[in-house]
Amino acid sequence: MSEVARNAEREFWQPPVVAPPVVLTPVAQPGMVEACNRCETEFIPGSRFCHVCGASRSEQETKHPATAWMREILTWARHLEFHNIEKWIAGVRVKLGLPTAALVSFVLGLICVAGAVGVGLIFTVQTTLDWQAVQVWRIEWLLGASASFLAGILLKKSAS
Repeated sequence: MSEVARNAEREFWQPPVVAPPVVLTPVAQPGMVEACNRCETEFIPGSRFCHVCGASRSEQETKHPATAWMREILTWARHLEFHNIEKWIAGVRVKLGLPTAALVSFVLGLICVAGAVGVGLIFTVQTTLDWQAVQVWRIEWLLGASASFLAGILLKKSAS
């Protein structure tokens, strides 16, 4: 009703003018059109093969660097699947000759040693008090590593 009366006072919550409707039209980008390498024909959207010469579209995907990069990431991501991790852990257990509990203790000990080294790399020493604090932190990490390695030794099954 307010469109009929042009000079009518508006309420504070109404916009001062009526906005024209926005029409979105798809714009084709010239560099984004996929074409067949053999016959230079554009692919039909969603097709797996060229409708003129029959070339596979998957050949086109390997040409694009982002597609090759994603394929490489997916290949590496397969290593993170549970059964692959389980096989790797079983192989490490066999090579080291450790049961699961001893292997976990060994890994925790390695993490603690890495923490002791990391404390020295991360924190900078400027005063004697800073140096003492860093040394205490290193000692704590190394005590954790020692306890973990000792637990691993005690959890290891004897050969007999």
